[in-house]
Amino acid sequence: MMNKRYRRTKAEMNALRTALYEIAQEIEPCSVRGLFYQIVRYGHIPKTEEAYTGIVMRLVGELREDGEMPWNWITDGTRLMRKPTTYSSMEEAARDAARTYRRDLWRNQEVYLEVWCEKMALLGVIYEVTAKWDVPLMISRGFAIKDFCYRTAESIALESKPAYLYQVGDHDPSGVKAWEAVETSIRRYLDRFFNYQECVTFDRIAVTPEQIEEYSLPTRPTKRDGNSHARGFKGDSVEADAMPPDVLRNLIESHIRQHVDEDALRVVQVAEKSEREALEIFAQTVGTYTPNEGQAES
Repeated sequence: MMNKRYRRTKAEMNALRTALYEIAQEIEPCSVRGLFYQIVRYGHIPKTEEAYTGIVMRLVGELREDGEMPWNWITDGTRLMRKPTTYSSMEEAARDAARTYRRDLWRNQEVYLEVWCEKMALLGVIYEVTAKWDVPLMISRGFAIKDFCYRTAESIALESKPAYLYQVGDHDPSGVKAWEAVETSIRRYLDRFFNYQECVTFDRIAVTPEQIEEYSLPTRPTKRDGNSHARGFKGDSVEADAMPPDVLRNLIESHIRQHVDEDALRVVQVAEKSEREALEIFAQTVGTYTPNEGQAES
């Protein structure tokens, strides 16, 4: 006789809903996959695809639909909407410019930075950090296409100062090889097309073997059969989504901040504040403007 599949009681499901809510509250914003890895890490459910789709995805959907979990706690970088920015009036455009105006933070800094990530799903998790520090976030999705690498080489050459490229990717054979391929391509383009001699540092900051042990990240067996990338790769594999989102954000921010010249930053902030105030005054002026103002009567 086959054993019946175990069904959780109502009390157990409610306990899982509470655990999902509390973990999401602690690490938001996060992806559903990232939340799954964290609840696995705390031992609430097994690390299976059935648990991901049948428990985490379903319960998170219910929590949000029921109004118990804020929608903005969960990000989904795999779906995009593109639309030009438009306005109903000049005043609205001017006020938006005043609200969003930012000075180029890195213009007076001594280095050029980029953050690379191979997982589109992590876009919403880490963009708030890279946006805060005005650092380009490059979503490479595995082996980056040549044009993507060429454009980065072009940006580095145009800046003409030491460059640091920090990467977040899966700890698996393909993830490691993909980043190595990115470095090889960018260095080749810098040498071939731009004759660039400045220092460029490529640093894979997550996921590392040390982080897997430190944060007890959920692993999966490394696929080795028929995988030429697996030669020389040791141990199990870990997806970048398994990193606790708050830890990942702090890690990226610390790598960015170490390059920030505080004196140059203060100069930019003072100028930005003054120029934003000037834009606000302009917006007020536009708000009082009428199309026929100042025109002679016919």
